[in-house]
Amino acid sequence: EKVESAMNQARPSLLILGTRGIPASHGGFETFAEKLALFLAKRGWHVGVYCQEEVEHVTEEVRSTTWQGVELIHVQVASTGPRATLEFDWKCVRHAATRPSVCLVLGYNGAIFLPYLKAKGRKIMTNMDGIEWKRAKWSLPIKAWFWLNEWIAAWSSDRLVADHPAIADHLATRRPRTSTVMIPYGGVPVRSAPTAPVEALGLQPDRYFVSIARIEPDNSILTLVKAFSRKKRNAKLVVLGTFMDGNVYHQEILKAASDEVIFPGAIYDERAVQALRFHARAYVHGHTVGGTNPSLVESLAAGNCVIAHDNKYNRWTAGEAAVFFSDETSCEAGFERLLRDDVVVRRAQSAARVRAETEFTWDKVLTTYEGELLALGSFDRDVLKSPPRALAGE
Repeated sequence: EKVESAMNQARPSLLILGTRGIPASHGGFETFAEKLALFLAKRGWHVGVYCQEEVEHVTEEVRSTTWQGVELIHVQVASTGPRATLEFDWKCVRHAATRPSVCLVLGYNGAIFLPYLKAKGRKIMTNMDGIEWKRAKWSLPIKAWFWLNEWIAAWSSDRLVADHPAIADHLATRRPRTSTVMIPYGGVPVRSAPTAPVEALGLQPDRYFVSIARIEPDNSILTLVKAFSRKKRNAKLVVLGTFMDGNVYHQEILKAASDEVIFPGAIYDERAVQALRFHARAYVHGHTVGGTNPSLVESLAAGNCVIAHDNKYNRWTAGEAAVFFSDETSCEAGFERLLRDDVVVRRAQSAARVRAETEFTWDKVLTTYEGELLALGSFDRDVLKSPPRALAGE
C-alpha cells in the first residue's frame, strides 16, 4: 500500500524491460523503447531502461547513467548467448521489484521471471510481440519454451499489448479480450533521400527491389531470390542481411541467385537504409509470421509499393499498398507486374503513405501507450507537460 501511494503522489514512473537497451542499435523493440523513453521523459515521466552489458567478470552488477533525461540502468552479465539473456532478464526483474514504477516488458522470452515481479506488487504491461513458438526456425524444445513463456506472460501481466489485430485475436485464446489493447508499431515519414547510398551499390533509382530482413526461412528469402532469378530482368534485387558460411539455408540462397541479385550484407546506417527503401521500385516483404512488422511499417512510411507474402499479418498492415504472393510462381508474377506497370506502382506508393499516416504515426502510437501506462499505474495526469508533438517524428 505504501508503494501504491508513493506511485500516486510522485511523477509517473516507468521501467522498460526486455530489450538489450538504448540508444537503439539492435532493431524494432530497441527503436521503440528509445522513442517511448524520450517521449515520456520530455512529458515529465521518470523513465528507466535496462541495458545489457556483457563482461568477462561482473564488477558492478547494476549502475545507472543518464541519457537525454532517461535513466539507463546498466546490468552486467558474465555469460553469453541465450544464457546471458536469461541472466540479464532475471537481474532486471529482481532490480525492478525494488522500484515503485510501472513495468513495460517488451516480448515474453523471459516471462518465466514475471510471477516474481507480480508477487512484489509491480504493475506489468507486456508487449506480446509475434507468436514466437510458431516460427519454423526453432526446434521443438525451444518452441515449447516459448509457448510456456507466452502463457506465463499472458497470466502474469496486468495488461497485454498486441501490435496487430490478428495477435489480439490470438491473445484472446489466452486471456479475456478486455485484457489486451491493440497498439501497432510506428514509422517516420520519409519524403526525400539522397541517391548516393543507392548509387554506391551500383543501383539506379526505381530499377531495383529491396528486401530488409533476417535471412531465415520464416522470411521467404529463398523464394524471393529464386523467383527473381528465373530470368533476366534488367533490374536488381537487393537482399540486405548477414550470411553465414556454415548455414545451409544461406548457402542455398547464394547458389540460387542470378547475377542481378546483390548481397551487400547488413547495413546499419539508418540514412542509407532509408535511401534504399525510398528509391526502390518496391520493397519485398517475405515474412510469414508475426504482427505489425517494423520493417514493413517503415517501408509504408517511405511510400513504398510492396510485394508481400500473403497472410493475415501482411494483408492488414500493407492493405492496398501491396501485391501479394504465396509461392515462387506468384512471387515472380508480382515482380513482372511491378516492373511492367507504372500505374500499379504509383497507386500502391500513394496507398502506402495513406496507410502509414492513418495507422502508424509515432505520435499516435506513443500517446496511446502513455494513456495505457497512466491508467495502469493510477498516475496523476495533471503533473505532466503537454505532448511534444514533433518529438515522435524526429
